[in-house]
Amino acid sequence: MDPSLFPNPQNEPTSSETTANTYSAATSSSSSTSTTTTAGTSSSSRYENQKRRDWNTFNQYLKNHRPPLSLHRCSGAHVLEFLRYLDQFGKTKVHSPVCPFYGNPSPPAPCPCPLRQAWGSLDALVGRLRAAFEENGGKPEMNPFGARAVRLYLREVRDVQSKARGVSYEKKKRKRPAAAAQGGAAGDEGSDQQPDTSPSEG
Repeated sequence: MDPSLFPNPQNEPTSSETTANTYSAATSSSSSTSTTTTAGTSSSSRYENQKRRDWNTFNQYLKNHRPPLSLHRCSGAHVLEFLRYLDQFGKTKVHSPVCPFYGNPSPPAPCPCPLRQAWGSLDALVGRLRAAFEENGGKPEMNPFGARAVRLYLREVRDVQSKARGVSYEKKKRKRPAAAAQGGAAGDEGSDQQPDTSPSEG
């Protein structure tokens, strides 16, 4: 979870501040191969570090919960509470249906609509926490981050933000094998990209 998404307002309770704040490549004969390996290793390392920070943040949230919650008693409902709690640190403007800029991807002026966590950020966060849960001894069938309620919530957030901000979060479709053969398989690989996890404010 990007620490920049979790500022520490002066009027924020101590528990929120605590939760928010908790928040060499192999050598090669070819220098280009070495550079690629280094980049891949660095990316993997960043992911693992981010996943560890997210996991620590969630566990701190459980400790600060009233009443405190233990991990083995955590359910999909508690995950939803956590995701909604994070909205107070959001930076993405989500227009309400009555706002004159509703559905406008480039509003010409400010508006009082609330700031929320971007759908892409929440989706990536849940993915990392789901993996961390099982890496820390949790059973896949008991994983609260994979609960149906969590999947439905993320889908709802995606749809609401897509309509409110006038943007599309649909993944690019891969070309059929026949088309790939004509256009080049290598070019098609990179076309299937994930949505931006930090949509620009609007």
